[in-house]
Amino acid sequence: MVLLGTIVNSVLIIAGSFLGRILYKIPEKIKDTVMSGIGLAVIVMGLQMGFASENFLIVILSIVFGAIIGELIRLDDGLNNLGLWLEKKVGSKSQGSGSISQGFVSATLIFLIGAMAILGALDSGIRGNHDILYTKGILDGFTALILTTTLGLGVLFSAIPVFLYQGLIALFATKINQMVPGPLMDQFITEMTATGGVMILAIGLNVLGLTKIRVANLLPGILVTAIIVTFLYYVG
Repeated sequence: MVLLGTIVNSVLIIAGSFLGRILYKIPEKIKDTVMSGIGLAVIVMGLQMGFASENFLIVILSIVFGAIIGELIRLDDGLNNLGLWLEKKVGSKSQGSGSISQGFVSATLIFLIGAMAILGALDSGIRGNHDILYTKGILDGFTALILTTTLGLGVLFSAIPVFLYQGLIALFATKINQMVPGPLMDQFITEMTATGGVMILAIGLNVLGLTKIRVANLLPGILVTAIIVTFLYYVG
């Protein structure tokens, strides 16, 4: 079943979120310390991903032009408005300490940015091997549990974009594999991981309350990375 890995990943996020909701009465001091720990861990993860680049100029250009595109189309506003719409449907505040909008946007970005989502979905679609997505699901489930205790129930709704994003890649994996040369795909994944790492770093800084970076507006940078890498592959 092509979508099995994606389904398991999404279900584990939902399960983790529900467990986090049950544990939301954790004392505020513990929540604050745990959230600070998560922020620091996310920053380290972002740095590790960023250092994976083989040509950091690609990352810089991707972030710059991605930010311009994101600001022009107001992608961050769109995601936050979707979160606010969810708040109206579910309630202005979840039982955690954060708004549904904040939890939804933050968790969605954390779960979608990274090589595991793409590699896992491709492996599911091409070889029917779901091991990567199973592993990602376990990691996402634990992350969802912790995030829900601090950011609220909005984290649960991040399972929807995760399912759609990874599911579409899995469904079209065979065609993607036929159309994109192996070396080009490898190079794209490397630079996409590094570009995503910068975004993950920004999320970590936001979690710590040090910055208020509109991370969603950086997301078009992934598309810019694909364009630059493809151009360099065929021209270079």
